[in-house]
Amino acid sequence: MNINNLKTMKNTFLTLAIASALFISCGEDDTADIIINNTDNSVTNTTTGGTTDPNASEKISISGVQSSDLLLEAKNEYTLTGALVMEAGTTLTIEEGTVIKAQASGSDVYIAIAQGAKIVAEGTKDKPIIMTSNSTAPKAGDWGGLIILGKAPINSVATGTSTSEIGSLPYGGTDATDNSGTLRYVRVQYSGGKADGQSENNGFSFYGVGSGTTVEYIQMFEGLDDGLEFFGGTVNVSYVSVVNAQDDSIDWTEGYTGTIMNAYVMHGADHDKAFECDGYNTDIGNNSSPKYFSAPNVTNVTVDGFEGEAIRLRAGTQGIFTNVVINNFEEGFDLDGDTSDNPTGQGVIDDVLQVNNVTFNTVTVKLKNDTGFSFTEADFISGDGNGTGTDYATWGAGWTVE
Repeated sequence: MNINNLKTMKNTFLTLAIASALFISCGEDDTADIIINNTDNSVTNTTTGGTTDPNASEKISISGVQSSDLLLEAKNEYTLTGALVMEAGTTLTIEEGTVIKAQASGSDVYIAIAQGAKIVAEGTKDKPIIMTSNSTAPKAGDWGGLIILGKAPINSVATGTSTSEIGSLPYGGTDATDNSGTLRYVRVQYSGGKADGQSENNGFSFYGVGSGTTVEYIQMFEGLDDGLEFFGGTVNVSYVSVVNAQDDSIDWTEGYTGTIMNAYVMHGADHDKAFECDGYNTDIGNNSSPKYFSAPNVTNVTVDGFEGEAIRLRAGTQGIFTNVVINNFEEGFDLDGDTSDNPTGQGVIDDVLQVNNVTFNTVTVKLKNDTGFSFTEADFISGDGNGTGTDYATWGAGWTVE
């Protein structure tokens, strides 16, 4: 063999050895960031020193407008660093047991499911889905909360849509059975960040959400504003826990006509109302044609408080309350209105605002009538002493916190 051939062979072996070493080295180095379902750098894997194990946990930051489906897996650590908005046509799927920790920077950090999008968040009693603050000392108002926007009717507009307080997203329409997905065993903690005095996040904000949406076994814990607020819509919710909402625990307005079944409220001494119920948004007006008012059915409710008003009914709201227990309030039901645009008292006379089977424990005043209409306590309340409330000790065990 001549010397040139020998040199060629040696060079070939050296090249192969270097390539092999580089290949092995690259195969062992998984430190590069990975972009997932990402059109605007909104969902980024920020793991360093990772592994090739597909079941290994990864640290992932999420925010931005999402134009394709997104899956959040229980194995991963998620940090919500800003507003995450799911666009129409997309689905946010969250596995049971998933924990999302929101950056504790206030109102601009939230999850929004836009009109035409869906959320599928199906936790279990043993593995609830938790949305919470990432602060080492979490407090109410650390972040925004969960916002769902649908196409069901609202009475704040004659036609078309209105715009949400947070995010300026459209909501409302004519589809009473609109489906925005499923919430089951979902807990929202330390929410309610305020943008200003008029624009505030809640734990769960339901904007024009339709009855095709499934909402059951949800809890808001330690919120700066409302626990749940319904801006119109027809969504039905059941097995609802609200603990320490610093404003109202459950709030409805803009013509909400769904059902609330099995609700437990623990309301703090310095907080506002356990229920604040408006027939329409008095800041906007009742612009529906023909006019209608909020008129939900509320069944199996226990409200624990310390002082103040338990349930405020105003702005012409209607509604049927059945099987209610109210503990430790100065006032049980406070009805406000007038004889023109806010005919709350007319609802009592027409039997569309009623309380059936209620028990008052340590309540000073059962009914306060500031409606401008004359009616008796018996016209509004029947079955005084017969309320048993909800069995929170059973259905709330194992997945809620206090």
